[in-house]
Amino acid sequence: MKNRKKVYYMIKRIGDILLSFIGCIVLLPILLIIAIIIKIDSSGPILFKQKRVGINKTYFQILKFRTMYIDTPKDMPTHLLSDPKQYITKVGKFLRKTSLDELPQIFNILRGNMSIIGPRPALWNQYDLIEERDKYGANDIRPGLTGWAQINGRDELDISVKAKLDGEYLEKISLAFDIRCFIGTIFSVLKSDGVTEGGTGEINEDKE
Repeated sequence: MKNRKKVYYMIKRIGDILLSFIGCIVLLPILLIIAIIIKIDSSGPILFKQKRVGINKTYFQILKFRTMYIDTPKDMPTHLLSDPKQYITKVGKFLRKTSLDELPQIFNILRGNMSIIGPRPALWNQYDLIEERDKYGANDIRPGLTGWAQINGRDELDISVKAKLDGEYLEKISLAFDIRCFIGTIFSVLKSDGVTEGGTGEINEDKE
């Protein structure tokens, strides 16, 4: 079983490289349009970088389109801000609702920091989530652009439930299960399921 998973991790990485490379080419026009709109909408950089927990609890800089004003407190989960909505730009509201702010992470995937499917990368100081994931070994694989927990509640999930779902993903990891997560993500994004600004779930904790 372990050897089978090891082989699949290799196949999964090859798939990540191919799909993210194709994504970079196909999505380039959209990325450029979003970049221009962000620059027009508010002052500050186009991209937002943040220290995240990667495979085996190593650190990397995650990339996102900036959705908040530059005076937003750094490295603080959105749900801990007194009034999250006041920090979000006009364009940022749309980008967050549609998850388009996550698109730059295709470069993280191409570099090997992330995978297309996997547990969402925790902030470096989300010690409670990191500790819970340790119970299930969910910190030992590459974090993902989307994952099993993402299509089962997103912002509405408690940390303990989220970590358990991440562990469940690790147990069931396979091509079929990754495809299931990918298709589920498309439907979740289209319906904006579980997206609540200031919620305690992963999507909002990921934000600036």
